[in-house]
Amino acid sequence: MEKSTSNSKDGNVGTPKHGHENTDPKSESQLAGDSKTEEKDNVNNNGEENPATSCDSHANLVQILEEIDRFLQSLIQSDVPGEAPNSVELLCKMTESMIDKYNDGQSILIKFGKDPENDSSFLDALSRVSKLSNELGKYPVFNASVNRASYVLQRAMSFLEEEFRALLEDSKNDNNSKDSSSSSTDHKSNDKTSKQSSFNNNNHEYSDRCVIGGESDQKQSDQAAKEEFPGFSQETVSKLNLIANTMISAGYDTECSMAYSISRRSAFKTALEKLGYDSISIDDVQRMQWESLEGEIATWITIVKQCTAVLFPNEMKLSDSVFSDHPSISQSLFSNMARAFVVKILDFAEAVVLTKRSAEKLFKFLDMYETLRDLIPVIGGDSYPPEISKEMTTEATTAKTRLGEAAVSIFCDLENSIKSDNGRTPVPSGAVHPLTRYVMNYLKYACEYKDTLEQVFRQCQKVDDDQSDHHVEPNVHQWAQDDQSGESQTSPFSKQLMSMMDLLDSNLEMKSKLYRDPSLSYVFLMNNGRYIVQKIKGSNEIHQLMGDTWCRKRSSDLRQYHKNYQRETWGKALQCLGHEGLQVNGKVSKPVLKERFKSFNAMFDEIHKTQSTWVVSDDQLQSELRVSISAVMIPAYRSFLGRFKQYLDAGRQTEKYIKYQPEDIETFIDELFDGNAASMARRRT
Repeated sequence: MEKSTSNSKDGNVGTPKHGHENTDPKSESQLAGDSKTEEKDNVNNNGEENPATSCDSHANLVQILEEIDRFLQSLIQSDVPGEAPNSVELLCKMTESMIDKYNDGQSILIKFGKDPENDSSFLDALSRVSKLSNELGKYPVFNASVNRASYVLQRAMSFLEEEFRALLEDSKNDNNSKDSSSSSTDHKSNDKTSKQSSFNNNNHEYSDRCVIGGESDQKQSDQAAKEEFPGFSQETVSKLNLIANTMISAGYDTECSMAYSISRRSAFKTALEKLGYDSISIDDVQRMQWESLEGEIATWITIVKQCTAVLFPNEMKLSDSVFSDHPSISQSLFSNMARAFVVKILDFAEAVVLTKRSAEKLFKFLDMYETLRDLIPVIGGDSYPPEISKEMTTEATTAKTRLGEAAVSIFCDLENSIKSDNGRTPVPSGAVHPLTRYVMNYLKYACEYKDTLEQVFRQCQKVDDDQSDHHVEPNVHQWAQDDQSGESQTSPFSKQLMSMMDLLDSNLEMKSKLYRDPSLSYVFLMNNGRYIVQKIKGSNEIHQLMGDTWCRKRSSDLRQYHKNYQRETWGKALQCLGHEGLQVNGKVSKPVLKERFKSFNAMFDEIHKTQSTWVVSDDQLQSELRVSISAVMIPAYRSFLGRFKQYLDAGRQTEKYIKYQPEDIETFIDELFDGNAASMARRRT
């Protein structure tokens, strides 16, 4: 190869040792001279960049970059490297000069991201500096140049890293500013929400599935959250993408990833805190009163749903946009951040499962179960590395399963509540028993979660089938026997529901025997039976589970109680109005007739006095009872009175034995089952 010579007289760089000839229009000494005066001349008195000098600077940079490209190409083609050309130092100086101008910030146009042409020149220069640092490092002869290029590259990367952080932070500050400016506008709305929240707190029983404001408000809230988070304009995302690509190409992917991760974790945490997020330890959960924990669970559900529907998808979209040319980095950054939060989500769920179980916790447990059920497909998607996705999905599924098992255990414990309610004091007036109200209301609200309860009961059945030798609590899995007929089986949850209804029936039957008056025991059974049927018919979910056959049987039982009541109460009264035994030797016996009227009057007085204090709370049942009694008693009394009234002497004797007219009988029957002590003084005189 031809050796190069150096002409020190005119300052030109001669032909390099590797045989490459310098063909630039300007000599390197001229370029060097231009770069020395460039910083002085390209800014005017107002601190703005001079267009003329800017063009000269750009032309000089283009020439230097072309020289560098030829030099780098020569290194590839030659086994013996020559000396590094002066353009290496010129490039380093120009790059440093551009960094200084950016940092000086005398004009907004000189700031990074404000002038695409300046930014493009800077990044082009930076790309060559990075290549020089990498390529020259292969040859010991270039140690000085390598050190120089590496230093400039490090300065440039530090500058870009700061710009990267600033862009990420500026967006977060903009969001906080928007929140502050809108706070006064939302003040009245917040007052209303506060009052509604207070109302909900005071009426929390069985109100778990209520949504303040309705579905439309919730959808609007979700849409607003999607638009506000993470809050970056397309222009900002493009700048972030440009910086990320530059840093990663220069080998500074760790620094870029670290800056992005720290900023986005902080922003994500801030978004969660706005939703009410507060890190709570397992010990804190165990010590909480249920009322406080119930509020924390509601907040947890809101946060997880927002993460599933808004925060996670938008965060993933941002990461994919910023690191669009590096999907593996994007995936790693997003999945690591998401995993850190998912772990906290699951820790809270596990802590809640460990709390002491009680009936009122069922609905919140089911809400949490449904929330995790919806989260699992999100964290199990393609946005996560397979090993992380599998880990998070497994842990979430385990937490969901434990919540399901706890829910089944709580629900089945209702059986024990029914069995243990064996009080010996009957409910006054034959009214609906508190146990009946509690059980039916509990089942009604539980069946609003019908699909979820079906799922958790089948889940427990599967676990029982897979681990047949594993000990389980009584009554939890007893319904899980397979139907060998091969026909459509009743679901495990439906079987458990029917089992509870059978237990309730048995308990009520036992309680009915506490009444000394058989008639009142039948009224008690009618009241409770009617209440149960009405609750079931009023809920599509529980009606579907119990089925029409069960409902028809219950209605048949009610009719039988009704017949038994009428026979027990009014059978003896009807006997008084019978014709048998009134005639002696073919003639009506007045003493016997008088005794019949006396017996009927006394019996009717007692029935009215007693049963007007009894309670039939269902209006329809009350009306049916009165109508059926009137249909039997009034015709019988009218017939008896019409036929035998003539055998009593007119005057005092008639008044003494005939106390009621048929209209009176109807009036007093309509006073039965009001729960009030009706005064006989109201009787017609």
